[in-house]
Amino acid sequence: MSQPLIPYPYLLENLTTAVLVLDEQLRLSYMNPAAEMLFEISLGRVTGQPVDALVRNDSRLHASLAHSLRTGHPFTEREHNLHPVHGHEATVDMTVTPVIETHQPRRLLVELIQVDRQLRISREESLLSQHAATRALVRGLAHEIKNPLGGLRGAAQLLERELPDPALHEYTRIIIGEADRLQALVDRMLGPSSLPRKRPINLHEVLEHVRGLVSAEAPGGVRLESDYDPSIPDLMADRDLIIQAILNIVRNALQAVGQSGTITLRTRVLRQYTVGQVRHKLVARIQVIDDGPGIPAEMQEQIFYPMVSRRDGGSGLGLSIAQSLINQHGGLIECTSRPGRTVFSLLIPLETTDE
Repeated sequence: MSQPLIPYPYLLENLTTAVLVLDEQLRLSYMNPAAEMLFEISLGRVTGQPVDALVRNDSRLHASLAHSLRTGHPFTEREHNLHPVHGHEATVDMTVTPVIETHQPRRLLVELIQVDRQLRISREESLLSQHAATRALVRGLAHEIKNPLGGLRGAAQLLERELPDPALHEYTRIIIGEADRLQALVDRMLGPSSLPRKRPINLHEVLEHVRGLVSAEAPGGVRLESDYDPSIPDLMADRDLIIQAILNIVRNALQAVGQSGTITLRTRVLRQYTVGQVRHKLVARIQVIDDGPGIPAEMQEQIFYPMVSRRDGGSGLGLSIAQSLINQHGGLIECTSRPGRTVFSLLIPLETTDE
């Protein structure tokens, strides 16, 4: 007498781990409710269909499943990028175990644990600690640079007074001018020194203000589009600092698209969302999306460092300053990029005025 397809099915139906069972031809025999949620499709619609009906364009996964079925060897893969046909892209830890029973065809038990949330929180913590370390380094360097600069400038001014030939003053003026330029650069690296003056602001009014400023600078072939969530309440923030942060990012997008392209400003509200290690009831997510060439993969981990720029002649301070300004509001800026789509996401906790 053959064994039941899934023993104790009520146990699997209460797991938060997504579970699939594939037959000897890699067709779906079973999936539990957690898997239905992950793939955003019901078992009844895909029973008996090949695994390709669930996962889009993943020949490597198909080959690994076929190899496991053929050899009887289990395997585990961490942080696999899953592209469901009907659902959203997800990152999962995957364990595949061949089920070998007497007088029964070999089947595969596939367990999928979604790890997007843990990866995101870990990435955010890394970004925050990275930025804190960078700020501490910049402050230390600024202190070491400012003192000699002040002495250099003062000495050049004294020397200028003592020079008998006025024609030589040109050289002291160069020294003074370069000292002032370096002083201004250090001040820009440090960013605003005062605390944010928070007031209730309308986020969309701020975004429209930024859009108006950038529209005046944009070439004729660049489109500036908006996709706003009108349900977002007023934000307790320093209006000028938020404008500066968004403006820095939108101008970067403008430089990325060049003479033609599309920049989209999008807002959404996120509920019960964690930024770093702090969970917030409501978080405003402002996204600046451009269809430019993207950021090279080797630069994506460094773009928020001072003096790192993806274009010739760039100061590399815009993103670092923007990150600092959003950090002062308890928020964070994240970036994802591939050719044709770069997304900067500004996450700012929302607080009502009575909180």
